Amino acid sequence: MSNDFHKSTYSHDGSHCVEVREGPATLVRDTQNRDQGALSFPAVEWSALLKAAR
Repeated sequence: MSNDFHKSTYSHDGSHCVEVREGPATLVRDTQNRDQGALSFPAVEWSALLKAAR
């Protein structure tokens, strides 16, 4: 996987985090299990999730 993942700004201690790579498909992975791949969401679904979470 690419290195252009970023952690949430809410991730303080870095031990229990998810990382996100945004683009046409948004990828989400667990920082403790990067080697197990990532979940993929269409960008429009990711935007809807963020909007609903706010």
